[in-house]
Amino acid sequence: MDEQRKQAQALSAQVADAASRLKISELQSELLAATAASQQPDFWNDTARAQATMKRIAKLESRIDPWQTLMQAVTDAVELFELNDPLMSTELGAQLTDLEANFATLKEALKLNGPYDDYDAILSIHAGAGGTDAQDWASMLLRMYIRFCEKNNWKFTTIDQSSGEEAGIKSVTIEIEGSFAYGKLKSEHGVHRLVRLSPFNSDNLRQTSFAKVEIMPKINQPDELVIDEKELKIDVYRSGGHGGQSVNTTDSAVRITHLPTGLVVAIQNERSQLQNRETAMTILRSRLAQLRMEQHAEKLGELKGPNQSAEWGNQIRSYVLHPYKQVKDLRSRYETSDPDAVLGGELDPLINAYLEHTLAS
Repeated sequence: MDEQRKQAQALSAQVADAASRLKISELQSELLAATAASQQPDFWNDTARAQATMKRIAKLESRIDPWQTLMQAVTDAVELFELNDPLMSTELGAQLTDLEANFATLKEALKLNGPYDDYDAILSIHAGAGGTDAQDWASMLLRMYIRFCEKNNWKFTTIDQSSGEEAGIKSVTIEIEGSFAYGKLKSEHGVHRLVRLSPFNSDNLRQTSFAKVEIMPKINQPDELVIDEKELKIDVYRSGGHGGQSVNTTDSAVRITHLPTGLVVAIQNERSQLQNRETAMTILRSRLAQLRMEQHAEKLGELKGPNQSAEWGNQIRSYVLHPYKQVKDLRSRYETSDPDAVLGGELDPLINAYLEHTLAS
């Protein structure tokens, strides 16, 4: 009984430490504030904002409730063990085993305890060095992420896309909605390198191509990351490329430049200039949030523009299709000899290896 009591006390300490690292108390405060806001008489006057708040409340509840239940159950178990009743020993022992199993499951959440990990994500892919091969490689990556989303029943929407002249894409931006979408996909942020026999030259020579993947938390509420309007340069122009009625005949496209960092976001997919501006501001806030995390800056004014280019020396992962088959992540050191599965959307082993690597570091 004494050994079980010590075991319960140790579990209680571990659960409390995990809850502290996950900032459960801070999330509870955020939930209380959001719930109070949702009860205001004018809450539904701004439908879009209200829906975003209700979605955030649901996410917070799903993250907090299991931990509250576990903490209360462990506290109750410790108190029962303190009674030192031999007749309860078997029952309490079984209960303790169940609580430890529950904790082991919830502990996986420690891998996703970043400030934006439970947010939706914005994913951008930019073809880098390698010409047509790089543009084809960018389209292969897009297909990989779309298949990953489909396997997870996540919703994805194309925001902007620029096609290559011969094949593939020059760049694409998609919005991804799903449970912990940003937390899981943040492992993909960086330069991806492909080695294969090129299908775009007559000699079928081996070609190395690069593409840069940006993963950003979707920040769609202005008060989550406040940007000074004086630091923005906003240009409007006529949309180009394919489009429906009025898309190419009005100045609906929007380009927003964040002057301190030099970040530029251009959107032309929507018919309305207002819609394009709102989308561009969402992406700009998301990029600034990602940049702030990368540079460990507390204020936007401390940020410097990004400078990582999609070329040799900057890659986070290599995909080799010839002369052998291998995918290797250069951060976690995880590797597999089945690139076809990875390119088919089987990213979970790579994601888990990265999350475990960052948790241990």
